[in-house]
Amino acid sequence: MKRKTIGLALSGGGARGFAHVGVLKALGEADVAIDFVAGTSAGAFVGGAFAAGMTPDQIMAAGKGFNWFRIAGLSYSPRGLLSNAKIRDFFSQHYPNGKFEGLKLPFAAVACDLGSGDEVILSGEGDIVTAIRASCAIPGVFAPVDDGDGRLLIDGGVVSPVPINAIRQFEPDIVIAVDLMACGATFWGRPRTLLGTLFQSAMLLLRSASRNQHYAADVVIQPEIAHIRPDQMSKREELFELGRSAAEKKIAEIKRLMNAAVPD
Repeated sequence: MKRKTIGLALSGGGARGFAHVGVLKALGEADVAIDFVAGTSAGAFVGGAFAAGMTPDQIMAAGKGFNWFRIAGLSYSPRGLLSNAKIRDFFSQHYPNGKFEGLKLPFAAVACDLGSGDEVILSGEGDIVTAIRASCAIPGVFAPVDDGDGRLLIDGGVVSPVPINAIRQFEPDIVIAVDLMACGATFWGRPRTLLGTLFQSAMLLLRSASRNQHYAADVVIQPEIAHIRPDQMSKREELFELGRSAAEKKIAEIKRLMNAAVPD
């Protein structure tokens, strides 16, 4: 008998991505070994760091003092206000190799082809930082990322808020999805402006789209973070603990699935 393999699908969520780190911490403490990782947007950032060999504690330590200025700069492209090219600086410090081929775990980042609207799953080989930048390129905020093959790529959350298709390509026995959007956004209240209405509507669309992907996962972890905005990096410690707590509540369910061993 062999143990079941586990694939972890990490959703988008901006600064809420620190909750993913708490989930990873809880899974590690419970001896739930992750074999494959896929991430969308913030999930790609955290998932890529974990796949590169960084521990949850190391990811949190690297995130101390982290703010949007450390990953964003002015864009010289008319397609976006900002550039997320500074993400390369973070990974060059913590993962000098920078290639999919050198990762500790198989990893996939999800982006969207701006031209066709197709989901683009980036994995296997090539530059991991370009893949993560593309997955994090929020439309209208960050300029699209040229993948070198003629495609302009934007945030994978547009087509796959929870990267179920990406993690399924690795054929894990168990899929654990972590959805940071399903909880909603109680911080909005009733919108009073056109911009507020547009933002809240976008959040509702993402929430609905992410929930529609839950059926394809074996376990879904949904941290209770509705009160925290996706831009609040200052809430990293609270997000970490809320992610950790949500994962701990699912450990028994995950263990039951793990114990149903796959025959050789």
